[in-house]
Amino acid sequence: MIRGFNGTVATAIVVLVVLAATPAAAELTLCNRTSYQMDAAIGLEKRATVATRGWFRVDPGQCRQVVDGALDADMVYLHARTPPVYGSAPLPSSGNAEFCIRDGNFEIGNARGCPVSQQARFSPARPSDTPKGPTVNLAEEADYDDAQARLAGIQRLLVIAGYDANPIDGVQGAKTQSALTKFLHDRKLAADAASAPNFFDTLLDAARNPAGVGFSWCNDTQYTVMASLGIVEMGAIVSRGWYRVNAGACVRPDLRGEPRRLYSYGEAVDGNSRTIKKGDAPLSWGGAVALCTRDGKFELSDHKDCAARGLNSAGFAAIDVGGQPATIVRFKE
Repeated sequence: MIRGFNGTVATAIVVLVVLAATPAAAELTLCNRTSYQMDAAIGLEKRATVATRGWFRVDPGQCRQVVDGALDADMVYLHARTPPVYGSAPLPSSGNAEFCIRDGNFEIGNARGCPVSQQARFSPARPSDTPKGPTVNLAEEADYDDAQARLAGIQRLLVIAGYDANPIDGVQGAKTQSALTKFLHDRKLAADAASAPNFFDTLLDAARNPAGVGFSWCNDTQYTVMASLGIVEMGAIVSRGWYRVNAGACVRPDLRGEPRRLYSYGEAVDGNSRTIKKGDAPLSWGGAVALCTRDGKFELSDHKDCAARGLNSAGFAAIDVGGQPATIVRFKE
């Protein structure tokens, strides 16, 4: 069984800046200082009642007002998620409050009064006092400011779309500029398109489209597939997972450098992340190269005695990608 990636989207790590102990009488602002586009929902607790509302899309480096009028709440909660195109997402939020959400735009007055299947995990967030008013910051370990988060978000999606903008660090450099220039040229976009408000939508469309260069998984089954990728680094194969590939979707994982060979493994799972079996064997796609994996997110470079170390072992397919403009692995039944 593969655990840690339930739901149709991947939950992103949320670091909530906590400064002000009481809410101020001003609008609430949400700032995204991660390198991932976020869809956020908020929970507002007043006495014993919690109301939730969402979804608020916030691009990397963007701040967005999420409460109109004065903030009147004893406690603020936050749930954030990233589009599945990012594949292997950051670590999940550590929040333990379960409140109601819905697909599409929603406002729920009694966010505790719904079945468990309609609930999501929220984290408490006391807003900090800023010139914008009460503000909640979403951040990752790199501790980007707004400008760095936007650039790191552009770098990340360029890499997924098949352009070498590594490392993803929010620092402008020759490789990032070269990758961005090539992307704009390939898409016949103006030189200033990267500063347009909808540029992240353009990048996401490119990342979802496997045409062009790079390596992609495409899922042609009716199931969700959890995939793992192996790549040679410093003379050893490093396996990473899991990347969620929804039915009918494609995912282009981040690649470091320009590898000539990759190793791919995929396994179908049900809605509870349990492995789907055909007969006595899991429904999977791989090959003869045995590499270690484990439940939840992982990065492993030692593939000896997997079971003895409490790990799983899976057969990966070796795929030559050197000199190829694009390589697509399709999961088919």
